[in-house]
This record gives sequence, C-alpha cells and structure tokens, in this order.
Amino acid sequence: MKKFLALVLVLALALSMTAIPAFAEDVEIPDKISIFIDGTVVTAENGQADFEKRWEELAEQRFGKHVDLVITQPDHAAYFDNLQQAFADPETWPDVCIMPTTYYSAYAAEGALWDMTDAWEASETKNSGRFHGDNTIEMLKIDGRLYGFSPAIGNGSVTYIKKAWLDAVGIEKVPTNWAEYTAMLDAFVNNDPDGDGQNDTYGLSAAGFIGPEAPYVNYLPEFYWDAYPSFYKDDEGVWHDGFTEEAMKGALERLHEGYEKKWLDPTTLTNGTSDVRNKFYDDTLGVFTYWAAKWATNLKTNLESNGHDGELIPIPPLAEAEPYFDRMPPAWCITEAADNPEGIFKVFIDTMLDGGDFQLLWTYGAQGWHWDTKAETVLGVTYEEGQFHMLENPNSPGTLYPANHIDPVLSLADFADPSYDHRADVVQPESIASEELFQQYSRAAQLVPTTEAMSNYNADLTTLKNTLIANVTMGELTYEQAMEKFEKDGGADWSKQIVDSLNALAK
Repeated sequence: MKKFLALVLVLALALSMTAIPAFAEDVEIPDKISIFIDGTVVTAENGQADFEKRWEELAEQRFGKHVDLVITQPDHAAYFDNLQQAFADPETWPDVCIMPTTYYSAYAAEGALWDMTDAWEASETKNSGRFHGDNTIEMLKIDGRLYGFSPAIGNGSVTYIKKAWLDAVGIEKVPTNWAEYTAMLDAFVNNDPDGDGQNDTYGLSAAGFIGPEAPYVNYLPEFYWDAYPSFYKDDEGVWHDGFTEEAMKGALERLHEGYEKKWLDPTTLTNGTSDVRNKFYDDTLGVFTYWAAKWATNLKTNLESNGHDGELIPIPPLAEAEPYFDRMPPAWCITEAADNPEGIFKVFIDTMLDGGDFQLLWTYGAQGWHWDTKAETVLGVTYEEGQFHMLENPNSPGTLYPANHIDPVLSLADFADPSYDHRADVVQPESIASEELFQQYSRAAQLVPTTEAMSNYNADLTTLKNTLIANVTMGELTYEQAMEKFEKDGGADWSKQIVDSLNALAK
C-alpha cells in the first residue's frame, strides 16, 4: 500500500507538472536588460527618458532590486535594416527585441530566439484570468512552440476617405465596388477637390507598390483584390506562391492603370510611411489606407492641426476584394544571447500586462509627461483634480499624445482595477468605429514557416518580385514581359523550390 501510494503521488506530481510547466518562483532577477525597439514605443524626443525611469522604479518596487533598462531605438523607418545588422553578429544581439513578422520564423528557425513556451504557460499573465489573447498567442507559435509575445492583437489597415473631398467633387456615397472607387479617384485627380484651382492632387499613395512585410498588400487592398504576391496555404493545407497565379495579372493591370491615370501618387515607389502621412495631412491625397483604432484619431487630429477638415470615412472592402488582413503582430522576443532569459521573461515580458502600473505605463506612458490627473487646461479643455487626461505633444503642437506601445482598444488583457482603464477618457469615437469596422471585415494573416529553401532563395526572390511589380506598374514592362523575366532570372525555380519545401514540411 505504501508503494502504491508513493506511485500515485509521483504520477500526480508528474501530471501536475505537465499541466502547468514549472517556472521557478525564485528565478534570479537580472541587473540589466538591453532592449532593441522600433518607434511603436515612445521615442527619445517623446519622453522616453521618463518612460524608462518609471519602468525602473516599478521594477525595483516589484522585485526589490534595481534593473537597468538599456534602450536602443533606431529610426523607425530603418528598423528592419538595423535589426538585421544587429543580428549579424551574436556579440551585438540585445537581450530583448521587437521582432517583425518578416523575420520572426526565420530567426526562430536559426535558433536565435529563446523558446518561452514553458515560461508563458506558467506565467502570471496567462493564468491571471484577465488575459483574452489566446488566438494571438497561437498565431505566434511555430510547430507548437512560442518564441515571442505580443501584448496586443496585430490589427491591420482600413481605407479612409476624406469626407470633405467627396463633398467637393459631388459624390454623395462612399464607393462599394471597383467602378465606383475608380470614378471617385478620377474625380479626386481632375475635379480640384482641395479647391486651390490647380490639378495638383492624387487619389492615394502608399509606402511602395508592395509592402515590405506580411501581409504585403495591406496598404493598397483595392488594387490587389484576391491577388497575393507571396506564399499562402489554401483550405486544403496546400502551399502556393500567389505571385505566379492568374490573379496577380489583374492586380498589376489595375496598379498600372492607377499609376498611368495619376490615381496613384507618382512618388509611391520611393515613399516612406511618414511621407504618405504628410501628403495626406497637407491635402495632396484624398484616400489613405492605414491602421485602424488609434490611427483614425491621429489622422483626424493631424489634418485639423494643418487647417483641414478632419472627418474621415472608413470603408469596408470593395465588393470584388478580399477582407482586410489582421496581421500577425510583431513579437517581443528574448534572444539566445541573454544570460538569464527566465529572469528577463519574469521582469520584462510577464509584467507588460500585469493589470496594474506596468500595464498603465506601456499603455499610456509616464505620468507628468504623457498623461496626468492634476487640475489643468490642455488644448482648451479644462480637467478637474483626479481626472485622467493625455497631455499635449510638444513635438506635434496642437495634438495630444496618443497611446504608448499598447493601444488600449487592442490590448490582450484587462486591468485588474477598473479605475486604471481609461479607454473612455482617451479613446475617441472614430477610433472605436474604425476598429469595429476592421474586426467585422478582416481575416487572420498566415505565418509562413522557414525552410532551407526559404532561407536560400526568398530574399532574392522577393527583391525580384518587387522589382517586377514596380516595372509593370510604371509601364516599363508588360505583365507578359515581367513573367518572362521572372522565369529567366531564376524566380520561377526559386518559387517552386520554396513551395515544394513548404508542402514537404506540411506533410
């Protein structure tokens, strides 16, 4: 009987450990954590020092030890290039980085990212009862293992149209199909929607004819319809390269028509996202496909601060087009260079959605710089003592600071104390409306696994595809000539090898 009871005890212990992986309560707290971040976290000119100071104060209060947060933040537009440079030498790897979806599976496959699966399963965040982001976590898993964490859904872009421009050209309803959409673009180019007496406006623009990362087509969805220029898995689980399919021909023909008729801004190829925003703000463009949620308010307030009407209409996808893409979010990853990944996870990752002061900091920034509760007047609005409010952004006079890294509308966890939830105080109706529309008309983007063929050929293949897309769009090649070049320059062979490797992996 004693032996039997002992066996039962051992089995019970083993089963309990299987259900919730062990994660040491007494894990060593790190002295320093180096992080490599993009512009989705407050920048140096926007109060980063106050953010860092507050984070370190909270860490010391929580863990009884000072933790030095060392931040490296290259220019947002050049983040991809700087990240690749940092990962070129393991000696320069940070402890933690924000990993774009383009590189996430590749760096995980190369063994550069720490497997945080067990830490996540045992984490306070996952087991808090406040977390509602299981679908997002599943999107980030590769073969069932987790190499990165996101505190918010990936979100995506919706198409915004300036109401004032519609009124100016006499269009009473927003377009619902391609014919109506192109008629609107044509009017925006030729009917002087900004009222300056000049034909100096364009329908829309984007940061390139194709995006730099998945889902690639999210800034020009009305032109791509059902075409996808990269790899995707169909409903039967079979992988394809959408660039080689017939739907791509239609997309390129529409892009060429848009470029030729100046519906598309001629500088689209070389634009960065900030260039497009500025063109939208100075009333050069009437249409802009950009992020839902907080960006609906950002676009509105920046238009108004530039002296223009800020009313924007987010529209559902055109009748011929696929739903918008809900992208896989960029992931916070701990690198294999970190000396103490367990400690870093506990102090840095598992506190981001703690339901309290850390989550407040990541969502709204630092008190006194980004927000406050003292009695004061900000941009003409008077607040009483104790009333939460965002502060004016000195780098963008006339506008309030937006949320910090975590958009409160997109967060994957609720605050433990409802008094910390300030969505009603800071989230404007247009942000809520755009996000609700996006959620209604979106689908999840796919994570493409990395294979040896992918590693060997995809960089060159993507460069070739992007070049050919630009060539056809600008009228330098016909579609048929582009596909001949695709074959001649090795693209068709690279594509087939990658597709074959993905389908072999799927088996």
